[in-house]
Amino acid sequence: MQRVPEPELMDQPEQAHAYATADFETAHQGFIDHFKQAFPEAYISGEVLDLGCGPCDISRRFALAFPDTILHAVDGAPAMLAEASRLNSKHGLAERIVLIESLLSDLQLPQAHYHTLISNSLLHHLHKPHQLWQNLRQHAQPEAKVFIVDLMRPADTNQAHALVEQYAVNEPEVLREDFYHSLCAAFTPDEVQQQLDEQGLSKLHVQVISDRHMIIFGSL
Repeated sequence: MQRVPEPELMDQPEQAHAYATADFETAHQGFIDHFKQAFPEAYISGEVLDLGCGPCDISRRFALAFPDTILHAVDGAPAMLAEASRLNSKHGLAERIVLIESLLSDLQLPQAHYHTLISNSLLHHLHKPHQLWQNLRQHAQPEAKVFIVDLMRPADTNQAHALVEQYAVNEPEVLREDFYHSLCAAFTPDEVQQQLDEQGLSKLHVQVISDRHMIIFGSL
């Protein structure tokens, strides 16, 4: 199946609210668990850059898993950041998660470099995926830890529909539609590896972790 790009920003209030209230427990806790497996000996502290934070469920889980961190959480969609602000305050994490409204094409950050950089489900939204890799290189300290989780494109539309029925059967229609379009917009592991090679990031590893997810991780 050829890739079918989708809109880069998810900025409708009902869309943002649906994501903020959806049950992503398995996938998002899996993000934390796989991060710990990727860097088992690492002590994670200080400022962490989270690109494409959405309503910040991953940011909050990361902050709780690594209590000596401050998250700089970036998203280009004001509606997503509004949900993030509400939920961060609700969970008592507003002071540990700094919200930053910015696109990758004009990324404005409080500091130049980070020792840990994470991202969840951003890559498949990008029309120019090299912007993610270039920002990682630009804002990573030497030996910085990079950890990215994203969808991977299925073989055909039938498989995409089957994945929606398997994992989002009880979700609101807006989430079901977005999930399908995101699967169609996702890259394959081979395509991601090619992107890494082209951007001089061959030290990062690409690993399939489920029937719909892959991780990209390593130290720069």
